[in-house]
Amino acid sequence: MKIFPRTFSFTRLGLPVIATLGLLFVIYSVVRGLPDRQPIEPENEPPKAIGEIANSPRVAGTGIVEPASEVIEIGTALSGLITAVQVKPGDLVTKGQTLFLVDSRAARAKLEEANAAVSEAYAAISEATVAQNLADQQLELYRAINDEAAVSRLEIIRAEGDKQAADARFETARARLMTAEAQQNSARVDLERLTVRAPIAGEILAVNVRPGEYVSTMGTNRLAFIKMGETSPLHVRIDIDEDEAARISEGSPAIVSPRGAADHRFQALFVRSEPTIVPKRSLTNSAAERVDVRVLQLIYALPPEAKGSLRVGQQVDAFIAADPAGVQ
Repeated sequence: MKIFPRTFSFTRLGLPVIATLGLLFVIYSVVRGLPDRQPIEPENEPPKAIGEIANSPRVAGTGIVEPASEVIEIGTALSGLITAVQVKPGDLVTKGQTLFLVDSRAARAKLEEANAAVSEAYAAISEATVAQNLADQQLELYRAINDEAAVSRLEIIRAEGDKQAADARFETARARLMTAEAQQNSARVDLERLTVRAPIAGEILAVNVRPGEYVSTMGTNRLAFIKMGETSPLHVRIDIDEDEAARISEGSPAIVSPRGAADHRFQALFVRSEPTIVPKRSLTNSAAERVDVRVLQLIYALPPEAKGSLRVGQQVDAFIAADPAGVQ
């Protein structure tokens, strides 16, 4: 049975049909592979300016929320085992409040040894004082005798030598006391340094030590033992690219909103500007952003109501009014 009629020509009829079908398949594949260009709502609302600043020249920047005191990283002056941690993240502490304790048994032993040395030095001073008084009385007695036959010159010289020896023993005992008291004070200082206290009043932000852990003064590549700072008020450190720094109207307030939540906006008040331009450390993952960008850092104080919405270390978007003289 013949599939094609006798007059069918594969070259003139078959190849064009196959080519046409292939072209239709290619067009279908291309159309099916096109991306969906229907507009959709963004997952996070992009940052935007509002109010007067929305209709006036402005400069945008990104920032990091930080304590007003900046983050204080607490270490230890002496190495040892942690015996107790008396704070946890979120605690409000006062200046001088105990944060954690380091094993103090060795320091207490040194203090007891120093106390014993002080007591021994006082006893030596008492003994030297008695000998000094006795030598003084003996020498005065010899000198009061006018009869040269009663007391020889040799006895007087011996008494004078005893007096000098007693004076020397007294000075030695007093020097020993000073040394012992210095060791005592050093032991007391070391004992006090094993109690790590808060340098300021503020909030505990992180605790990275636990009882039983060994802390060292040489630990330069590990986390801070405790992080704290003054969080009333919160500050925000805003990075302005150096090519936009000249446009800033320094002293103007800033409109700040959390990253991805542009509907939550706060007006921050200017505190200060850092005196140096520094490399940018807070990257925004923008395709146009270069790793060698340098920025001017501006410090702003957030209002009290922002504390419930913003946390230390959180990224924010900021808008600051531009200086009309710097706008081109």
